[in-house]
Amino acid sequence: MVKDEALEQEMLGWRHALHQHPEVGFQEVHTAAFVAKVVKGLGFDVHCGIGGTGLVASLTVGEGTGVIGVRADMDALAMTETATNRPHVSRKSGCMHGCGHDGHMAMVLGAALLLSRSRDFNGTVRLIFQPAEEHGCGANAMIRDGLFEHFPVDEIYGVHNIPGMPVGHIATRAGGIMASEDNFVIRIHGRGGHAARPQMAVDPLVIAAEIILALQTIIGRSVDPSDSAVVSCTEIHSDGIRNSIPTHVEIKGDTRSYSPEVQALLERRIRELCTGIASAHGATCEVEYTHEFVPTVNWPECTLVAIQAAQRVVGPSNVDGNVAPMMISEDFGAFLRVVPGAFAFIGNGASGTPGGVPLHNGQYDFNDEILSIGARYFAELVRTQLKP
Repeated sequence: MVKDEALEQEMLGWRHALHQHPEVGFQEVHTAAFVAKVVKGLGFDVHCGIGGTGLVASLTVGEGTGVIGVRADMDALAMTETATNRPHVSRKSGCMHGCGHDGHMAMVLGAALLLSRSRDFNGTVRLIFQPAEEHGCGANAMIRDGLFEHFPVDEIYGVHNIPGMPVGHIATRAGGIMASEDNFVIRIHGRGGHAARPQMAVDPLVIAAEIILALQTIIGRSVDPSDSAVVSCTEIHSDGIRNSIPTHVEIKGDTRSYSPEVQALLERRIRELCTGIASAHGATCEVEYTHEFVPTVNWPECTLVAIQAAQRVVGPSNVDGNVAPMMISEDFGAFLRVVPGAFAFIGNGASGTPGGVPLHNGQYDFNDEILSIGARYFAELVRTQLKP
């Protein structure tokens, strides 16, 4: 692949500028203004304020009626960047691009530059810059705000960088590629007392420990082995102190799955186990269960388009068209419930390399080596589907 030095320098500048000024979901004011300025300068028609801070940039070439959507997420994470030695480190305390959305935006902006420069397609490309992906709210906010009524697309495509996958590799699959995410909060109400006289109390911490272990039996004994699912308890809080048994304990966690049937099963079994165990110990409990992310399910015909475009960019040997599904969740799934499309993974770097640092880690950084790959992939998708 011939290097385009001007393109790579532009994307590098965009990515580092975005990385230095991260903003969490629905607060991407500076980010949206930065993106809008770039795409306006490339000749795109820009509409802002969609679903809060989201925006759409459109470019029409020729008389073709086809419309292809390309999406980038904009939000950062409320976490501290610990790799302070890099020159483009976050300038906002307690906030960083720990998932690579700065790179996703830069890749889509790179595709915009390529397409505006070559204009070798016939139809309309829409760049969709989405807020609040991290908490699964932004896609639905844009949809509710009339995204696809005001800015219709025939197909939509997106990507996510994947640490652990080598640079130069692109992977996707037809059907479910990423899981749903549901969150739960379990509130156990016992009777507090002196730690030296446990017989006078109903200890919610002991009950919580039993519940945490029991929830792990759901996967092994309630879910069909041919289905994939995960139940994780991730937080526990109490109102106790060193020498006092608490009265209240709260457990938080999440579940992952690929089908509505398994989602319903997980919720039912969590409620049954928690209620039964608490009751057996003379306590009460409440379970709050919410649906945060829908599964990301690629459309087969669009997946084939994505595979072919990827092969033209990185070569057939570097494309996996049947990658194993991942239990991570992505707000892009909400778009795929409304319009056809496909999602793909782009290797951020093999394990043990700088690009292999896990997502949501204070040392993580998007690998600038893959900016050009992503930009060319998106541009190739548009050219493929909007042939002159």
